[in-house]
Amino acid sequence: HLELSEEVDRLDQLRRDAENERNNLLASLNDLCYFNHTDFFSHKLAKYEMVMQQTVQGGVALTFDSSPPPTKWNLLQAVFFASTVLTTIGYGNIVPSTFGGRVFCILFALVGIPLTLSVIAAMGHIFATAVSSLYSKVRPHLPAAPPGVTHMNTATKRSLTAVAAVVFLFLYLAAGACLFVLWEDDWSFFDGFYFCFITMTTIGFGDLVPKKPKYMLLCTLYILVGLALTSTIIELVRRQYAQSWRRLQALSGPFADTLRRLGETAGTGIDVTALQKMLTIVSVPRRFQLFSRLSIFFVTCHLV
Repeated sequence: HLELSEEVDRLDQLRRDAENERNNLLASLNDLCYFNHTDFFSHKLAKYEMVMQQTVQGGVALTFDSSPPPTKWNLLQAVFFASTVLTTIGYGNIVPSTFGGRVFCILFALVGIPLTLSVIAAMGHIFATAVSSLYSKVRPHLPAAPPGVTHMNTATKRSLTAVAAVVFLFLYLAAGACLFVLWEDDWSFFDGFYFCFITMTTIGFGDLVPKKPKYMLLCTLYILVGLALTSTIIELVRRQYAQSWRRLQALSGPFADTLRRLGETAGTGIDVTALQKMLTIVSVPRRFQLFSRLSIFFVTCHLV
């Protein structure tokens, strides 16, 4: 409603300018009897080329037939653009050009982005709960793990879980790449995978954007599901950290009481709090500390 009428008027004006300049050039050539007016030809041709360049950059094809030029702002493109705004992707293939459209885009983003992020986080929480419940039900029926996996420490097991989650996300990206190879005629598998990756990470360079409007709704659904899966992985990792922290706190309670009684008995004035913090830091494996810091950094960047 805000952009289509303005775009139609702009395209019509570009089309009229191109047709007028073309007719002026032809009329000037017809009026000349001799072909020794090089400067005149150069001036007319340069003006014609400038108008044609503006016309092509404005989105009008140089066909000069009676059919109106195609517009970008149709219903499917508008839905796709709205989804890229709400998910902070922003490909840049279509942008509002009117003052009213830009103001509405700002207000729409201010209200819709927090709502969309809340919905995606809620979907991630629901998916994570479903995955945890399913795993707890299926776990007793699974075959016994190999001895090497059974004797792994907790940090290694959680690292393998995170790697498995990332591999699953890459499989989802590969599935999306296969779909885009079927939908887009000139896309290769790597093009589709690259597009899915910059979409799931909300980068949105805009160098590759789907061209067929009839697949825009499916692409929007794929984006929302992919972001929900990313949120699910983050939620699962967060729950693992929360569970580990509760276990450390549960262990630190009786140990701190024992140290306090020891200090009171010995009368040496042991700083129980400092010793407890030091033992907690030492007891955590270094690989777990590094993985924790990297995961916290990833979650923070994703939320920002």
